[in-house]
Amino acid sequence: MEQNRKLGLACAVGVLFVWSGFIVFSRAGVKTDLTAMDMTGLRFLVAGGVTLPFVWKWWPRHLPWKAVLLMSLCGPGIIYSLLMYWGLNETSAAYAGVFANGSLPVFTVLLVAVFSASLPSSSQATGLMVIVAGATLVGSAGFIGSQKSILLGVILFLAASAVLAVYIFGVRYWKITPRQALALVNVPNALAFVPVWLLFLPSGLAETDLSTILFQALYQGLGPGFAAVIMFALAATHLGPTATAGFSAAVPASAAVLAIPVLGEVPDYQEWLGIAVVTLGLTLLLFNGKEVRARA
Repeated sequence: MEQNRKLGLACAVGVLFVWSGFIVFSRAGVKTDLTAMDMTGLRFLVAGGVTLPFVWKWWPRHLPWKAVLLMSLCGPGIIYSLLMYWGLNETSAAYAGVFANGSLPVFTVLLVAVFSASLPSSSQATGLMVIVAGATLVGSAGFIGSQKSILLGVILFLAASAVLAVYIFGVRYWKITPRQALALVNVPNALAFVPVWLLFLPSGLAETDLSTILFQALYQGLGPGFAAVIMFALAATHLGPTATAGFSAAVPASAAVLAIPVLGEVPDYQEWLGIAVVTLGLTLLLFNGKEVRARA
Protein backbone atom coordinates (compact mmCIF):
# COMPACT_ATOMS: atom_id res chain seq x y z
CA MET A 1 0.00 0.00 0.00
CA GLU A 2 1.32 3.44 -0.95
CA GLN A 3 1.96 5.64 2.06
CA ASN A 4 -0.21 8.70 2.60
CA ARG A 5 1.10 10.77 5.52
CA LYS A 6 -1.92 13.10 5.61
CA LEU A 7 -4.31 10.17 5.89
CA GLY A 8 -2.11 8.62 8.57
CA LEU A 9 -2.08 11.86 10.57
CA ALA A 10 -5.86 12.26 10.25
CA CYS A 11 -6.41 8.71 11.48
CA ALA A 12 -3.95 9.18 14.34
CA VAL A 13 -5.85 12.31 15.45
CA GLY A 14 -9.10 10.33 15.20
CA VAL A 15 -7.64 7.61 17.42
CA LEU A 16 -6.58 10.32 19.87
CA PHE A 17 -10.15 11.56 20.29
CA VAL A 18 -11.77 8.11 20.37
CA TRP A 19 -9.24 6.82 22.90
CA SER A 20 -9.64 9.88 25.13
CA GLY A 21 -13.37 9.26 25.17
CA PHE A 22 -12.75 5.57 25.77
CA ILE A 23 -10.75 6.33 28.94
CA VAL A 24 -13.17 8.90 30.35
CA PHE A 25 -16.44 7.16 29.45
CA SER A 26 -15.07 3.78 30.55
CA ARG A 27 -14.13 5.27 33.90
CA ALA A 28 -17.69 6.60 34.15
CA GLY A 29 -19.02 3.15 33.21
CA VAL A 30 -17.10 1.15 35.80
CA LYS A 31 -18.21 3.61 38.49
CA THR A 32 -21.77 2.34 37.93
CA ASP A 33 -22.96 -1.21 38.64
CA LEU A 34 -21.43 -2.43 35.37
CA THR A 35 -18.46 -4.75 35.87
CA ALA A 36 -15.32 -4.91 33.73
CA MET A 37 -16.77 -8.09 32.23
CA ASP A 38 -20.00 -6.25 31.38
CA MET A 39 -18.10 -3.46 29.65
CA THR A 40 -16.07 -5.98 27.65
CA GLY A 41 -19.14 -8.03 26.78
CA LEU A 42 -21.12 -4.99 25.61
CA ARG A 43 -18.17 -3.82 23.54
CA PHE A 44 -17.76 -7.06 21.61
CA LEU A 45 -21.47 -7.80 21.39
CA VAL A 46 -21.76 -4.67 19.24
CA ALA A 47 -18.35 -4.67 17.52
CA GLY A 48 -18.50 -8.39 16.78
CA GLY A 49 -22.07 -8.16 15.53
CA VAL A 50 -21.24 -5.33 13.15
CA THR A 51 -18.15 -7.11 11.81
CA LEU A 52 -19.51 -10.69 11.61
CA PRO A 53 -21.38 -10.31 8.26
CA PHE A 54 -18.11 -9.31 6.56
CA VAL A 55 -15.67 -11.66 8.26
CA TRP A 56 -15.46 -14.15 5.38
CA LYS A 57 -14.60 -11.41 2.89
CA TRP A 58 -12.24 -9.48 5.17
CA TRP A 59 -10.34 -12.38 6.78
CA PRO A 60 -6.54 -12.12 6.17
CA ARG A 61 -5.94 -15.51 4.58
CA HIS A 62 -2.29 -14.67 3.86
CA LEU A 63 -1.38 -14.72 7.55
CA PRO A 64 0.11 -17.80 9.22
CA TRP A 65 -1.99 -19.14 12.10
CA LYS A 66 0.57 -17.95 14.67
CA ALA A 67 0.19 -14.37 13.39
CA VAL A 68 -3.61 -14.69 13.48
CA LEU A 69 -3.49 -15.88 17.09
CA LEU A 70 -1.03 -13.16 18.15
CA MET A 71 -2.98 -10.32 16.53
CA SER A 72 -6.31 -11.56 17.89
CA LEU A 73 -4.89 -11.78 21.40
CA CYS A 74 -2.87 -8.56 21.35
CA GLY A 75 -5.25 -6.30 19.47
CA PRO A 76 -7.72 -4.08 21.31
CA GLY A 77 -9.66 -7.20 22.24
CA ILE A 78 -10.55 -9.13 25.41
CA ILE A 79 -7.16 -8.94 27.12
CA TYR A 80 -6.59 -5.25 26.46
CA SER A 81 -10.16 -4.29 27.32
CA LEU A 82 -10.28 -6.20 30.61
CA LEU A 83 -6.91 -4.80 31.68
CA MET A 84 -8.09 -1.26 30.98
CA TYR A 85 -11.51 -1.63 32.63
CA TRP A 86 -9.99 -3.29 35.70
CA GLY A 87 -7.39 -0.53 35.90
CA LEU A 88 -10.02 2.19 35.57
CA ASN A 89 -11.97 0.54 38.37
CA GLU A 90 -8.93 1.03 40.63
CA THR A 91 -7.84 4.56 39.76
CA SER A 92 -8.62 7.70 37.78
CA ALA A 93 -8.77 8.49 34.08
CA ALA A 94 -5.64 10.63 34.42
CA TYR A 95 -3.57 7.61 35.42
CA ALA A 96 -4.95 5.65 32.47
CA GLY A 97 -3.95 8.40 30.08
CA VAL A 98 -0.45 8.64 31.51
CA PHE A 99 0.46 5.01 32.08
CA ALA A 100 -1.55 3.18 29.41
CA ASN A 101 -1.04 5.66 26.59
CA GLY A 102 2.09 7.52 27.65
CA SER A 103 4.03 4.25 27.87
CA LEU A 104 2.80 2.90 24.53
CA PRO A 105 5.55 4.58 22.43
CA VAL A 106 8.21 3.17 24.75
CA PHE A 107 6.99 -0.41 24.33
CA THR A 108 6.59 0.06 20.58
CA VAL A 109 10.09 1.45 20.09
CA LEU A 110 11.50 -1.49 22.04
CA LEU A 111 9.70 -3.89 19.71
CA VAL A 112 10.89 -2.04 16.61
CA ALA A 113 14.46 -2.07 17.92
CA VAL A 114 14.33 -5.82 18.58
CA PHE A 115 13.03 -6.64 15.08
CA SER A 116 14.90 -3.93 13.22
CA ALA A 117 18.27 -3.58 11.54
CA SER A 118 18.90 -0.27 13.32
CA LEU A 119 18.26 1.51 16.59
CA PRO A 120 15.82 4.43 17.01
CA SER A 121 17.10 7.81 15.87
CA SER A 122 18.48 10.28 18.37
CA SER A 123 15.35 12.41 17.97
CA GLN A 124 13.14 9.42 18.73
CA ALA A 125 15.22 8.53 21.78
CA THR A 126 15.04 12.12 23.03
CA GLY A 127 11.29 12.24 22.48
CA LEU A 128 10.80 9.02 24.42
CA MET A 129 12.85 10.30 27.34
CA VAL A 130 10.82 13.51 27.41
CA ILE A 131 7.56 11.51 27.31
CA VAL A 132 8.72 9.37 30.24
CA ALA A 133 9.71 12.51 32.18
CA GLY A 134 6.30 14.07 31.53
CA ALA A 135 4.48 10.89 32.55
CA THR A 136 6.49 10.83 35.76
CA LEU A 137 5.49 14.43 36.51
CA VAL A 138 1.81 13.70 35.95
CA GLY A 139 1.72 10.58 38.06
CA SER A 140 4.23 11.26 40.82
CA ALA A 141 2.15 13.62 42.94
CA GLY A 142 -0.64 11.11 43.50
CA PHE A 143 1.50 7.99 43.22
CA ILE A 144 3.93 8.66 46.08
CA GLY A 145 2.37 7.42 49.30
CA SER A 146 -0.87 6.48 47.60
CA GLN A 147 -3.08 3.48 48.16
CA LYS A 148 -2.28 0.00 46.86
CA SER A 149 -5.25 0.16 44.49
CA ILE A 150 -3.52 2.91 42.49
CA LEU A 151 -0.39 0.78 42.17
CA LEU A 152 -2.53 -2.11 40.91
CA GLY A 153 -4.20 0.21 38.41
CA VAL A 154 -0.82 1.40 37.11
CA ILE A 155 0.39 -2.19 36.67
CA LEU A 156 -2.78 -3.07 34.74
CA PHE A 157 -2.40 -0.02 32.50
CA LEU A 158 1.24 -0.84 31.73
CA ALA A 159 0.28 -4.42 30.88
CA ALA A 160 -2.46 -3.17 28.55
CA SER A 161 0.03 -0.85 26.86
CA ALA A 162 2.53 -3.67 26.27
CA VAL A 163 -0.20 -5.84 24.75
CA LEU A 164 -1.38 -3.11 22.37
CA ALA A 165 2.19 -2.29 21.30
CA VAL A 166 2.50 -5.82 19.88
CA TYR A 167 -0.66 -5.25 17.84
CA ILE A 168 0.47 -1.88 16.45
CA PHE A 169 3.82 -3.35 15.43
CA GLY A 170 2.14 -6.41 13.88
CA VAL A 171 -0.20 -4.31 11.71
CA ARG A 172 2.79 -2.79 9.92
CA TYR A 173 4.96 -5.93 10.01
CA TRP A 174 2.34 -8.19 8.37
CA LYS A 175 0.78 -5.43 6.22
CA ILE A 176 -2.69 -5.87 7.70
CA THR A 177 -5.45 -3.71 6.19
CA PRO A 178 -8.08 -1.97 8.33
CA ARG A 179 -10.79 -4.46 7.29
CA GLN A 180 -8.52 -7.38 8.10
CA ALA A 181 -7.77 -5.82 11.48
CA LEU A 182 -11.50 -5.63 12.24
CA ALA A 183 -11.98 -9.27 11.33
CA LEU A 184 -8.94 -10.37 13.36
CA VAL A 185 -9.89 -8.45 16.50
CA ASN A 186 -13.65 -8.26 16.74
CA VAL A 187 -15.00 -11.61 15.60
CA PRO A 188 -12.67 -14.04 17.45
CA ASN A 189 -12.91 -11.98 20.64
CA ALA A 190 -16.70 -11.74 20.40
CA LEU A 191 -17.10 -15.49 19.79
CA ALA A 192 -14.73 -16.33 22.63
CA PHE A 193 -16.08 -13.93 25.25
CA VAL A 194 -19.72 -12.96 24.71
CA PRO A 195 -21.26 -16.45 25.29
CA VAL A 196 -19.12 -17.00 28.40
CA TRP A 197 -20.07 -13.55 29.73
CA LEU A 198 -23.79 -14.04 29.15
CA LEU A 199 -23.91 -17.54 30.63
CA PHE A 200 -21.36 -17.65 33.43
CA LEU A 201 -19.78 -14.34 34.49
CA PRO A 202 -21.08 -12.03 37.25
CA SER A 203 -22.93 -9.04 35.88
CA GLY A 204 -24.44 -5.76 37.01
CA LEU A 205 -26.72 -5.31 34.01
CA ALA A 206 -29.89 -5.83 36.04
CA GLU A 207 -28.94 -3.01 38.44
CA THR A 208 -27.93 -0.54 35.71
CA ASP A 209 -30.11 1.98 33.88
CA LEU A 210 -30.95 1.01 30.29
CA SER A 211 -29.67 4.37 29.01
CA THR A 212 -26.24 3.70 30.55
CA ILE A 213 -26.13 0.19 29.08
CA LEU A 214 -27.07 1.44 25.61
CA PHE A 215 -24.55 4.29 25.70
CA GLN A 216 -21.69 2.05 26.80
CA ALA A 217 -22.60 -0.65 24.28
CA LEU A 218 -22.76 1.78 21.35
CA TYR A 219 -19.73 3.86 22.31
CA GLN A 220 -17.49 0.95 23.28
CA GLY A 221 -18.57 -1.16 20.29
CA LEU A 222 -18.59 1.47 17.56
CA GLY A 223 -15.86 3.78 18.93
CA PRO A 224 -12.80 1.88 20.20
CA GLY A 225 -14.27 -1.43 19.02
CA PHE A 226 -14.80 -0.46 15.37
CA ALA A 227 -13.72 3.02 14.29
CA ALA A 228 -10.49 3.05 16.31
CA VAL A 229 -9.45 -0.37 14.95
CA ILE A 230 -9.69 0.99 11.40
CA MET A 231 -7.88 4.20 12.25
CA PHE A 232 -5.16 2.38 14.19
CA ALA A 233 -4.45 0.18 11.18
CA LEU A 234 -4.38 3.10 8.73
CA ALA A 235 -2.17 5.20 11.01
CA ALA A 236 0.26 2.32 11.57
CA THR A 237 0.42 1.68 7.82
CA HIS A 238 0.96 5.28 6.73
CA LEU A 239 2.93 6.68 9.69
CA GLY A 240 4.64 3.58 11.06
CA PRO A 241 4.24 1.92 14.48
CA THR A 242 6.44 4.33 16.44
CA ALA A 243 4.68 7.51 15.29
CA THR A 244 1.26 5.89 15.72
CA ALA A 245 2.09 4.90 19.26
CA GLY A 246 3.58 8.35 19.81
CA PHE A 247 0.26 9.99 19.04
CA SER A 248 -1.29 8.06 21.89
CA ALA A 249 1.02 9.93 24.24
CA ALA A 250 -1.17 13.00 23.66
CA VAL A 251 -4.14 11.17 25.18
CA PRO A 252 -3.27 12.29 28.75
CA ALA A 253 -3.88 15.90 27.70
CA SER A 254 -7.15 15.36 25.85
CA ALA A 255 -8.43 12.85 28.41
CA ALA A 256 -7.61 15.26 31.25
CA VAL A 257 -9.62 18.02 29.56
CA LEU A 258 -12.58 15.73 28.85
CA ALA A 259 -12.53 14.33 32.40
CA ILE A 260 -13.19 17.78 33.87
CA PRO A 261 -16.85 18.10 32.73
CA VAL A 262 -17.62 14.34 32.59
CA LEU A 263 -15.98 13.06 35.80
CA GLY A 264 -15.23 16.25 37.73
CA GLU A 265 -11.51 15.32 37.84
CA VAL A 266 -9.39 18.49 37.60
CA PRO A 267 -5.59 18.07 37.21
CA ASP A 268 -3.37 20.11 39.52
CA TYR A 269 -0.55 22.36 38.31
CA GLN A 270 2.06 19.56 38.36
CA GLU A 271 -0.17 17.32 36.26
CA TRP A 272 -0.72 20.09 33.69
CA LEU A 273 3.04 20.63 33.55
CA GLY A 274 3.58 16.93 32.96
CA ILE A 275 0.96 16.93 30.20
CA ALA A 276 2.79 19.78 28.47
CA VAL A 277 6.09 17.87 28.71
CA VAL A 278 4.47 14.74 27.26
CA THR A 279 3.16 16.81 24.34
CA LEU A 280 6.67 18.13 23.69
CA GLY A 281 8.02 14.59 23.68
CA LEU A 282 5.30 13.53 21.26
CA THR A 283 6.31 16.32 18.88
CA LEU A 284 9.95 15.22 18.94
CA LEU A 285 8.94 11.61 18.38
CA LEU A 286 6.45 12.23 15.58
CA PHE A 287 8.43 14.69 13.48
CA ASN A 288 11.75 12.88 13.53
CA GLY A 289 11.96 12.26 9.80
CA LYS A 290 12.28 8.49 9.39
CA GLU A 291 10.44 5.56 10.87
CA VAL A 292 12.65 2.66 11.86
CA ARG A 293 11.91 -0.18 9.48
CA ALA A 294 11.34 -3.70 10.66
CA ARG A 295 12.70 -6.66 8.76
CA ALA A 296 10.10 -8.30 6.58
